[in-house]
Amino acid sequence: MDESVLFVAYFSSAEWSCFLSLGWPLPERVLDLWCEFRNLLNGTHPTAGFSLLGCLAYFGMDSINTTEKQAMRELAMSGGPYTEQQMESLLDYCQSDVDALHRLLPKMMPSIDFPRALLRGRYMCAVAKMEHVGIPIDMQMLSLLRRQWEAIREGLIESINGPFGVYEGQSFKRDRFATYLTQNEIPWPRTERGQLRLDNETFREQAKMFPQINPLRELRHTLSELKLEKLSVGEDGRNRTLLRPFASRSGRNQPSNNQFIFGPSVWLRSLIRPEKGTSIAYVDWSQQELGIAAALSGDKGLQKAYDSGDPYLEFAKMAGAVPTNATKQSHSAERTAFKVCMLATQYGMSEHGLAKKLNKPLAFARNLLRQHREAFPVFWRWSQSQVDSAMLSKKLQTVFGWTLRTVGGDNARSLANFPMQANGAEMMRLACSMATEAEIRVCCPVHDAILVEAPTSEIDDVVKKTQSIMREASRLVLDGYDLESDAKVIRYPDRYADEGRGTAMWEKVIGLAKESERSAQVVSS
Repeated sequence: MDESVLFVAYFSSAEWSCFLSLGWPLPERVLDLWCEFRNLLNGTHPTAGFSLLGCLAYFGMDSINTTEKQAMRELAMSGGPYTEQQMESLLDYCQSDVDALHRLLPKMMPSIDFPRALLRGRYMCAVAKMEHVGIPIDMQMLSLLRRQWEAIREGLIESINGPFGVYEGQSFKRDRFATYLTQNEIPWPRTERGQLRLDNETFREQAKMFPQINPLRELRHTLSELKLEKLSVGEDGRNRTLLRPFASRSGRNQPSNNQFIFGPSVWLRSLIRPEKGTSIAYVDWSQQELGIAAALSGDKGLQKAYDSGDPYLEFAKMAGAVPTNATKQSHSAERTAFKVCMLATQYGMSEHGLAKKLNKPLAFARNLLRQHREAFPVFWRWSQSQVDSAMLSKKLQTVFGWTLRTVGGDNARSLANFPMQANGAEMMRLACSMATEAEIRVCCPVHDAILVEAPTSEIDDVVKKTQSIMREASRLVLDGYDLESDAKVIRYPDRYADEGRGTAMWEKVIGLAKESERSAQVVSS
């Protein structure tokens, strides 16, 4: 199957997963009509959804009914053994999908963006390879956590709830939390009906201004969202789940938070541990979105800041807020303020939002934004032009054609950030495609990072190769502009850890689990 052959499929990573299991080579040219249908209507909500049946319905074509399709999928996933009639039914079902594509392709051809559609099909092959590899998990620790989860929950509440007094048993009491906020003079956002906002995003933002809230935030997040039994880990100790490519508006992957190890609380990622004789490396672009903004806007000042290696400190120097010989250590407070401002501008944050995020007076935030506009005027004009274009043309596009339809309800802030997020997604897809084609074992993509695996004796070379590929991907997306990357290598027997994020909670959880295990053994003996 050389490049003269074009494979047409719908959500083709499923087919390629089968190819990999059978040891078959993957095709070089793929046109995935799932990707193209998503791209055609991204930002809208087609009546019947984005499935093959939904696509057929959109183009006014007949198909099998949803109930029949679901029954056939469940039969196929049951794994057999099958009767002759069941095998015949499954083959007929597969043939019906092929026949549907044969009818669908001519209908979709006028809207397909060749040759860039082949980049999206190419990525579906990479998705299958990454899902095939999976992420190495410490099964012994996972089993311990699952056995002792109820004791861990109780222990976490007991150890963290003390200063807050907001739990009764395992129930969070809203009135007690209101009392705590009043006693500690902490303002808190409320709903239109006057109720305290208790979603994780509100807790996250509030914890940045009032750090004493953070232990409670992490506890609530752990108790409410972490469902260990749903974490998808196979008998081989690998975390695998559908990466759900192109599922988000920006074109990023959107795997299940419950099933993907990088979805739940940060501390749980310490379950990631390379197998004996191997190592893993977390390779991420340095300030990717900022670099994309610098490149696409053509703002030379912003490019200079990015190229300095510390754009936040460079911005502070450009604004005259710190001396030219300032360092991250000598002026950490100033750097932090300018960092928050720089990141906030990518999301179109207002001066009110920035003041709240920094926990500073409005005048302070207003002055920071003024300094940013003066330092990077080309970026600001470009950013506004992106929003204006989206409003007028009703769409925004990446350099490789991923399109957002702006049909109403899109705010200026989300439109302003789309070029950075969506072109970052293009960069990630290209890097994953190139890396998997170079026979690098890519475990998964994570936002602006790639997790790779190799024998320990080869990991340093694999990291260099991965970083070279990521630089090349950035050059291709940004018309020659380089984005650098950082790498964190974890060698067996060490485990993955986000430094400063979740380490204390991991140690607390493991301590509670082991203590409960010992107590259970004493009782049983």
